[in-house]
Amino acid sequence: MELLAPLIKSFLLVFIAEFGDKSQLVCMTLAARYRSAVVLIGAILAFAALNLLGVTVGVLVAQWVPDWIVLAIVTLLFLLFGIQALRSADEDEDDGDSKVGRHLLVSVFLLIFLAEFGDKTQLAVAGLASVESAVGVWFGSTLALIGTTLLGVLAGRTLLQRLSMTWVQRGSGTAFILFALLAGYELMGALPL
Repeated sequence: MELLAPLIKSFLLVFIAEFGDKSQLVCMTLAARYRSAVVLIGAILAFAALNLLGVTVGVLVAQWVPDWIVLAIVTLLFLLFGIQALRSADEDEDDGDSKVGRHLLVSVFLLIFLAEFGDKTQLAVAGLASVESAVGVWFGSTLALIGTTLLGVLAGRTLLQRLSMTWVQRGSGTAFILFALLAGYELMGALPL
């Protein structure tokens, strides 16, 4: 029973905060373009690691790594995913999967991990874990992120049934470049001057 209340609290907090958030949209976009199972596994591993980090180390980790470094890496990753998607918009679906292939899981993990590192959800998990059972908070927040990721991946795969792969790739490329621009804008505000 000690784990149930923090599990429910953290699940509801994180599910509501992440529903429609950039990480869910990223998973949706990636799943429309690449193998959905690999996207789902990479995202789940990233979220589980982030929640573990948030629960165990909390806000201190965010203080050790300057925001501008994390934002610079995220901006670059979003931009690279966007350019790659736009460049391959006219290629066959199978070619796109084979190009990324073995690196997709690592790419998804790094993209989600860096994009969400120090995010409001991770900080909320750290704060909740300081007053509730850390194990319950970790399980609840991780389950919530698995749920939002699964919804995003399913929505991304559904796009493939309704749109041609070329349009999905163009849309995902455009979305990633928009995410890169937003991250770049945040980076400008975080740069030490």
